[in-house]
Amino acid sequence: MALTKLITDLIDGDLGGGTTWVSDPKTANFQAVAGKGYFVDTTSTAITVTLPSSPTAGDEVSIVDYGANAATNNITITSNDNIEGAADDLTLSTDKVSRTLVYSDATKGWLVTTEVGAGAAAAPDLTVNYLVVAGGGGAGGGYRSGGGGAGGLLTGNLTTLTTSTDYTVTVGPGGNGKSNETTGNQGTGSTFANVSTTGGGGGAARLTTPGNGGSGGGAGGTADGYTSVSGGTGVVGPPRQGYDGGANGSSNTVPKTSGGGGGAGGAGGDAIVETSCGDGGIGVISTIISPTNASAASVGEISSLNVYFAGGGGGGSDQNIAGTGGLGGGGNGGNNTNGSNGTPNTGGGGGGAGDGQSGNATGGNGGSGVIILRYPDAYSISETTSPSVLTFNTYTEGSDKVTVFKAGDGTIEFTAV
Repeated sequence: MALTKLITDLIDGDLGGGTTWVSDPKTANFQAVAGKGYFVDTTSTAITVTLPSSPTAGDEVSIVDYGANAATNNITITSNDNIEGAADDLTLSTDKVSRTLVYSDATKGWLVTTEVGAGAAAAPDLTVNYLVVAGGGGAGGGYRSGGGGAGGLLTGNLTTLTTSTDYTVTVGPGGNGKSNETTGNQGTGSTFANVSTTGGGGGAARLTTPGNGGSGGGAGGTADGYTSVSGGTGVVGPPRQGYDGGANGSSNTVPKTSGGGGGAGGAGGDAIVETSCGDGGIGVISTIISPTNASAASVGEISSLNVYFAGGGGGGSDQNIAGTGGLGGGGNGGNNTNGSNGTPNTGGGGGGAGDGQSGNATGGNGGSGVIILRYPDAYSISETTSPSVLTFNTYTEGSDKVTVFKAGDGTIEFTAV
């Protein structure tokens, strides 16, 4: 009934200002004329509307989804000039949608002003707050192995994004933990638009080299008589993505225990003496998503009503001790056993292995990364990859939407709704 009244009012001239409405609904592709309003019926097929060529400032074109079927058969608005500042089409994909476009200048081109006749304000600026976390590093394996470094973590705001533009989303998996005196694999980086993070460094085994990464892997325990080894290095930026892994002790000791993997919020712990292993470095608290929604999405590690991401893995040992994983999904080190895996979708590093018997204990795998986007609820996100490859869900946070991407490598676009 509301749509019927809107159309009647527009035809009768009760709404719509200086726009002249074409009474016959359009059922095929057509060229629009400045100053005209069109009822577009996509009941049978999708329709492309081509905006006027050689427009002047103030020219307007209005579109109404007459058939209330735009979600199934989209209305695509195209132009030789920019739309909302970009050389891209505008797709209307919501049933009963209505839009007025006004031409501004060569830079911004056609701008979407209001819903036709609704008197509603234009959509707010598309400002996107992001959290991009790479996959955590896998831990080393064997007798006494360092924890994996956390995946690199970046937060911030993007204010230059536009609607109907493809943006890359890549969620990096964690690196594999290793056995047989081998350094763990580095995690894989994550990317959103032009923001990219580096996978966490692998934790070292006894006498192997710890990996560098978003956060560095922890050093493996030495054998008697060997000097100490520093942990792997994190990406210091600017901006910083993480911290260094822990060392296996100072040169005036004979440590057999290992260092913890670095975290996004702090360095991995050193194995200062033979009776201690390094804990994983602490992750970072993020407020981009509430604890309630983080729990529903199974992302981050919740502690004391805070949501942490990218904690380092604890060091492992064959000395009946082990390091604790850092807050943010870091795995615990093994105490004469395999290390624990980093928690999925946190970027946490894997826990180092410890094995006093065969030396075949396996380090924990790094936790997979995660990408979280927060933006005004006047917009929606849809995947443009075909077939779809991204795993994501959207939640509500006050007047914002929060979309959580947990896996995949594809593209998305924002649309005003």
